[in-house]
Amino acid sequence: MRGRSDGGQKKRLITSLCAVAIFLGFLYVYYGSIFGSSSNGASALEYGGKSLRKIGSSYLGGDDESSTKSGLEDGDVVVPKTFPVCDDRHSELIPCLDRNIIYQMRLKLDLSVMEHYERHCPPPERRYNCLIPPPPGYKVPIKWPQSRDEVWKANIPHTHLAHEKSDQNWMVVKGEKIVFPGGGTHFHYGADKYIASIANMLNFSHNNLNNEGRVRTVLDVGCGVASFGAYLLSSDIIAMSLAPNDVHQNQIQFALERGIPACLGVLGTKRLPYPSRSFELAHCSRCRIDWLQRDGILLLELDRLLRPGGYFAYSSPEAYAQDEEDLRIWKEMSALVERMCWRIAAKRNQTVIWQKPLTNDCYMERAPGTNPPLCRSDDDPDAVWGVPMEACITPYSDHDQKAKGSGLAPWPVRLTSPPPRLADFGYSNEMFEKDTETWRQRVENYLNLLSPKIEANTLRNLMDMKANMGSFAAALKERNVWVMNVIPEDGPNTLKLIYDRGLIGTTHNWCEAFSTYPRTYDLLHAWTVFSDIEKKGCSAEDLLLEMDRILRPKGFIIIRDKQPVIDFVRKYLSALHWEAVATADSSSDSEHEGDNVVFIVQKKLWLTSESILNSE
Repeated sequence: MRGRSDGGQKKRLITSLCAVAIFLGFLYVYYGSIFGSSSNGASALEYGGKSLRKIGSSYLGGDDESSTKSGLEDGDVVVPKTFPVCDDRHSELIPCLDRNIIYQMRLKLDLSVMEHYERHCPPPERRYNCLIPPPPGYKVPIKWPQSRDEVWKANIPHTHLAHEKSDQNWMVVKGEKIVFPGGGTHFHYGADKYIASIANMLNFSHNNLNNEGRVRTVLDVGCGVASFGAYLLSSDIIAMSLAPNDVHQNQIQFALERGIPACLGVLGTKRLPYPSRSFELAHCSRCRIDWLQRDGILLLELDRLLRPGGYFAYSSPEAYAQDEEDLRIWKEMSALVERMCWRIAAKRNQTVIWQKPLTNDCYMERAPGTNPPLCRSDDDPDAVWGVPMEACITPYSDHDQKAKGSGLAPWPVRLTSPPPRLADFGYSNEMFEKDTETWRQRVENYLNLLSPKIEANTLRNLMDMKANMGSFAAALKERNVWVMNVIPEDGPNTLKLIYDRGLIGTTHNWCEAFSTYPRTYDLLHAWTVFSDIEKKGCSAEDLLLEMDRILRPKGFIIIRDKQPVIDFVRKYLSALHWEAVATADSSSDSEHEGDNVVFIVQKKLWLTSESILNSE
């Protein structure tokens, strides 16, 4: 009897569990349909609470409703009705700089050389297929130039830097805003005064660091919240402000929210993603870098990046302190840069400025066996994607040796002057001039298509996802914007032409996530980028999600590609909560592109219901 009774209880228990499962399934389908239909609402959308949001645990190429094939042809795509929204803790997710991935994959990294701050991308099975939510209370960013000095606290709800650096005037919390007085660890009283003092040390006219257009591109290493770069802009100098996602983890996010050119990166084991001879000046102010490690390999990386006659401005205790340790570091560093053929251009108070030689002559005069050695003759100083740094000196090309310098015109003339390194690609001056004019016309057409949606200050942070020679950015010179010019890692390495024009950019592979925070750019320009990644066999849906991640709410995407690509993207507008703005063919171009089409979309501003509750 006991056995038969237990069996009956088990049957009743199983029946009850089945009923509960059916009921929960009904709720899931019901609320899921509500969630999926919410994209038809107003421009500011609201989504369900946390119970209706999930981490993208079903991945691209998987077999759930959000999966897709990488092909772009009709009939080759399973289009989701909607993408899930990532959990709130992923609102600042940077997939290839995610510390959690390092732990999950159990990567063996050398922390002493900053490998944990370098790019480590998740494999396909660990990628998210969800939309990154904005933080609670998110607002459309303050417009430039006001944004240089203040941002909404809700957009970057991190105030620890304001408390930690309260005595250095990095940033101050004032009500709903975070204010930036322009200070830094070394220049408490303002970056503008500090910049003028560097110009004065170098005897530049009118204490203007641009030196009559000869100094245009600057690399600021360990930049903090990029106030140094922010105050260079008024002198027609553009800085690539660089810092890792370290203990001051939101410093670059603040810089970008302010509308200042910046990128996440670290002097670790890999070359920085910039070609040789890109910058007139490198700057380090209390950047906490051990320049003597590994035979001076980090200083040698700066040497690779500096133009002939370029400067390194170094403000640090080693330059002036008299205690035993600082004196030792200064002595060893001085000996190293002397062997590198750098000379002291100026030294005053707490700052020393070294200058790189104009030619190879000094290198040739060093005693045999002097370290650091010259790099091998087969070393390509412009190969940077995933290439390890080497502790060697990059000698100048025959052209630079003969020119005794870079041969660049002063800014702004250099923007439209054929760069000397055109010859490296077999490009003629006529090809360069035609490209410049073609993109001038195209950008004019873009602005006409966007005109109903934008005002003079709507756009600030722009990205050209396949920049070629940088003519898209050059056409925007008169507008108050900056452009991150991206060159594919496997194409012609034309990034050096972009830097020679006085613009900035980086190298990237669009099969992976970009090294920046969510909600960075106001506009993305994608010229045949989808067609290119399809040839590589990468997921176009992955790329759409990545573009959504780095685009600000209310931001725009200009896609210039073949008709099947445009048709593919159209199918995803509802799922991504984008809306079409304009479509045009390329028949009006001076240079026809076959069947390429221009398609412009805008990202809607949406908030989760939890975000709304938390912000009230």
